[in-house]
Amino acid sequence: MRTITATWFEASVRYERQTDEGMQKMVTETYVVDAFTFGEAEEVINREMAPYATGEFKVKNITPATFGEVVFSDGENDDKWYKAKLVFPIIDETTGKEKRSTTNYLIQASSFSAALKNVEQFMNTGTDYIIANITETKIMDVFEHAPQTKKNEPNDKPEYEAAEEGKK
Repeated sequence: MRTITATWFEASVRYERQTDEGMQKMVTETYVVDAFTFGEAEEVINREMAPYATGEFKVKNITPATFGEVVFSDGENDDKWYKAKLVFPIIDETTGKEKRSTTNYLIQASSFSAALKNVEQFMNTGTDYIIANITETKIMDVFEHAPQTKKNEPNDKPEYEAAEEGKK
């Protein structure tokens, strides 16, 4: 099990997909994308979904996700995504009163009971928490951030060095 804390976006896409019977069908699906901006999220979802769309493809909506951390499971049958709302009781040192902090997570699992087990395994840190809610989502997949790499050219130099040489 691994976790990634990032800026996540939920992207709804509508595209034509081939069914098991060989027919073409328009579907709308939700995916989660790790990106820094809305523009980058749109670029990533277009790149990731292009191989699966046979006809029309349209990004219908991109919204910031309500969770900041995704918990990936190692189980090969874990193909569903659950939103888990956890409440953390915190004692205010000045007043002595209990306050509650709420955090949402996206959990990969095969069933509700597996999601509960994954939350408990993930939160095995000694921190007090209450599981307020676990809900199955319609999220199809999560695309992690993959930075684009630039190939180094033989005479490739940083901009400041190239500028210095240009002055000479």
